[in-house]
Amino acid sequence: MTTENTYEVRESGGYKCQAQDSHSSDRVDLIFSAASFSLVPSLIKSFRIIVKRGEKQSEETNNSLAFPTANLILQAPSVVFEEDSVVLRCQAKANIVLNNMTLYKNGKILKILNKTSDFHIHQASMKDNGEYYCSGVKDTHSVSSNKIKIVVQELFPSPVLRASSTQPTEGHTVTLTCESQLSLQRLEGQLQFRFVKPSTTSEWRISPEFQFSPIRRENSGSYWCEARRMNSLVQKQSQELQIQVQEFVFEGQEMVLICSVNGFPRPTTVSWYKKQHRLRKDRELQTSSKTEFKVPVVQNSDAGEYYCIVRNGRFSVKSNSVIISVKVPVSQPVLTPRPPGTWTLVREMSLQCEVQRGSLPIWYQFFHEDVLLKEIKSNSERKMFHRLSPTEKPFGNYYCAADNGLGPQRSAAVIPVSKPVLTFSSPGTRTFVGEEMSLQCEVQRGSLPIWFQFFREGVLLQKREAVSGITVSYSFFLIAEHSGNYYCTADNGFGPQSSETMSLSVTVPVSQPVLTLSPPGTRTLEGNEVRLQCEVQRGSSPIWYQFFHEDVLLTKIEATSWRTKSYSFSVTAEHSGNYYCTADNGLGPQSSETMSLSVIVPVSRPVLMLRAPRAQAVVGDVVQLHCEAQRGSPPILYQFYHEDVTLGSISSPSGGGVSFNLILKTEHSGNYFCEANNGQGVQRSYTVSLSVKVPVSHPVLTLRTPRVQAVVGDILEIHCETQRGSPPIQYQFYRENVALGSCSSLSGGGTSFNLSLTTEHSGNYFCEADNGLGVQRSEAVLLNVKVPVSRPVLTLRTARAQVVVGDVLELRCEAQRGSPPILYWFYHNNVTLETSTSHSGQGVSLNLSLTADHSGTYSCEADNGLGPQRSEAVTLSVMGLTGSKSSLIATSVTGGLLSMMAIAAVALLFYCWLLRKAGGKPTFDSSRNPSAPDPQESTYHNVPGWIELQPVYSNVNPNRGEVVYSEVWSVKKENRLTAASEPEPFKNTDSCVIYSQVKGASTAASKPQFLDPLTPHR
Repeated sequence: MTTENTYEVRESGGYKCQAQDSHSSDRVDLIFSAASFSLVPSLIKSFRIIVKRGEKQSEETNNSLAFPTANLILQAPSVVFEEDSVVLRCQAKANIVLNNMTLYKNGKILKILNKTSDFHIHQASMKDNGEYYCSGVKDTHSVSSNKIKIVVQELFPSPVLRASSTQPTEGHTVTLTCESQLSLQRLEGQLQFRFVKPSTTSEWRISPEFQFSPIRRENSGSYWCEARRMNSLVQKQSQELQIQVQEFVFEGQEMVLICSVNGFPRPTTVSWYKKQHRLRKDRELQTSSKTEFKVPVVQNSDAGEYYCIVRNGRFSVKSNSVIISVKVPVSQPVLTPRPPGTWTLVREMSLQCEVQRGSLPIWYQFFHEDVLLKEIKSNSERKMFHRLSPTEKPFGNYYCAADNGLGPQRSAAVIPVSKPVLTFSSPGTRTFVGEEMSLQCEVQRGSLPIWFQFFREGVLLQKREAVSGITVSYSFFLIAEHSGNYYCTADNGFGPQSSETMSLSVTVPVSQPVLTLSPPGTRTLEGNEVRLQCEVQRGSSPIWYQFFHEDVLLTKIEATSWRTKSYSFSVTAEHSGNYYCTADNGLGPQSSETMSLSVIVPVSRPVLMLRAPRAQAVVGDVVQLHCEAQRGSPPILYQFYHEDVTLGSISSPSGGGVSFNLILKTEHSGNYFCEANNGQGVQRSYTVSLSVKVPVSHPVLTLRTPRVQAVVGDILEIHCETQRGSPPIQYQFYRENVALGSCSSLSGGGTSFNLSLTTEHSGNYFCEADNGLGVQRSEAVLLNVKVPVSRPVLTLRTARAQVVVGDVLELRCEAQRGSPPILYWFYHNNVTLETSTSHSGQGVSLNLSLTADHSGTYSCEADNGLGPQRSEAVTLSVMGLTGSKSSLIATSVTGGLLSMMAIAAVALLFYCWLLRKAGGKPTFDSSRNPSAPDPQESTYHNVPGWIELQPVYSNVNPNRGEVVYSEVWSVKKENRLTAASEPEPFKNTDSCVIYSQVKGASTAASKPQFLDPLTPHR
């Protein structure tokens, strides 16, 4: 190295150098260890770059430098080629002594290095590939170096032998090529080649090619090639290549194939084959040594591989194959431009010369006005091309020639087309719609076929091929769109020629205009902007457009350059209706179809009305719910609600309101509203309240008593209740059509009325209920008040004052009051004599024929089921008395009776006064009503007891002078007498009216007297 080419490095890596105007050098890899090291000049060879005008050469390939690392390293070149001399060096670190130094390859001992650290490979080859390392011993410890993998690279690869044809035809030229080259890193020196055929070998040569010119049949066989570097022992051989030379015959000639058999035991059989297909029946050879196969007239299909097989029953032998190639003279070529008629698209053109028949190779020649343009050889195709320059203007005559050695053939001449001329069948430039127009395109010269194209405004209308003439026509009936500029082109493969442009104007009446709405659709919302567009498909300008709404002109617009005009406006509800437009360009107006526009108006807030047959809605009434929105486009869907629950929905297809009928029930009371919706939003009405009144049903009257049988003095509860009916309900109570009182129930339900029973309270009761929707009356309930029997009076009646034995004694027992039937008992000295029942409430009698034993005490007892009552005892003495004594007794009895009668009169007057003061009426027989109520009725209550009459018995002298027993009544004043006829207050009532007294129906005081409900009464 020179000083100026030295660069000192201190880091591991790959390094290259490059001189000006030259390629870079080979790479040098440097590996530095962490330990210190010294460069040993004797171990490292220098690298010198020789620059010769861009050429570089490296004198040494030992470009891998390894420096001491740790205790032991193995140094080797990074790149090794065949025939290189390689040194492997086991280098120990300075001042370290290693014993038993050993070199390994692929893990096996390669050599034990005793006195040297180097191992030499004098000529490297592929067998030297492997992984190397070395080891040594230091102080009884084994030390190993790094491992280096050596891959020996080829100076050049094994050659490949190729042939220009492996089945050439006899007489043709065949070139063999031996392909191989030196490695780019070992370009020094040259390769030499030689070609080998068994028993024949060529000389070593620099050229990799070997040529047979011409090739003969005997040149068939196996070939290979060999390559070596000059002055080198490395030599490599290619694979074998089989070459089979074909023999050729001419089409139409006779072909004879001969199969010769020599030294084969007879008899033999010969078979002929073509590509493994047997050609004919086998032929047996007895004495002859050959046989023939003839083809009288050779055709192109007879080309192929032929051979024969000889058999003798034990052996069979196949002959060598003969490849027959049939030579066919070329047919007359055809010259055509390619591609035809596409000059404007491809921008380049070629002439194609093609033969239909002819053996390859074929030589083609292209001529222009007898001047040779190009000559081309084709080994595989029967057509060839010659590309014309885009700047070359095609004119004159073109032709081509083809020859395969059997005689040339020439094509016919091809003439490019001249500039075409376009003409119209109509002489004028202005025509009318519906007329027939013919366009004619004509050229003065040009070889056929010619492609003609017609264009309008650059758009292709039609393309036609002319094979027999130089003129074509294109006809059509005129429409408005046919106005414009026309031209035609002609092309026969040498590029199109274009005619002059001609203008055509077509006068078109306006077509029927089409009216469209924007945005599309026949429905739009109120307030939206709508654009009416009137358009005609054809019509010459200018055109006047008019827009109409229900035959009323909206606007008139002129169009001078477009066939469409628009009219916009903001819609309201009044814009609903039919629209149309007209168009006119002076050749008569045309009217569009009518288009309907429906302006959708969102619904306003609907109004809900409840229509009932009366002011107050009543259960059973039919109520009509009518919902109507004053504004809104139909159809409108109405929805009815009761307390947010849907009742039903009805659609109104033509707008307006709808009705919904309800047969009212009690649950229909509440709030009602309706909703209207036409797809543009829901609107809800205000709430309407409905109160459904329920007429009262027939009330039920219930009489409640504390016992099964109602008795005078019991408290009777009269309860009236209706099962349904809207409150408040007014109840009225009646006995025998006489009002007892009334009560109002503000929250519904029934009400009660109490009575303390007297005998006058028997009779028919009913009640009425009324809530303003009609009075309903209950069924009548019969009440029969039972009167307990009073203390009966026992009367003894005899025919004389002093009874004697043999007289008949009548004992009569009678209770002054008590409801029948009454059962009477007669007692003598408390011994029952007899019982008797009175069904009418009258007293009963018992007759006795007196004996002396009948003297004693007599009494009777009465009972009607409400408790027995016993009379006062009456003493009877039966004797045989004298007259004076009888007179005395009679006088005494008479005086006593008069005294008793006086006392009874005073008591009777006092009793009547008490009754009158209490507002009552003394009646004793009224309770003896034979039609007493059934004692099993459970709806009667107790009333206070009656005034009891206490009898006093004494003797009374009757008017007839007979001795009889009479009774005197004493009256006990009862404080509760006045309370017996007064009614108790109503139970469970909200507001009641109570009458002051209950009178009999036949009394003058039967008319009820009303009291203020808040006034206390007595």
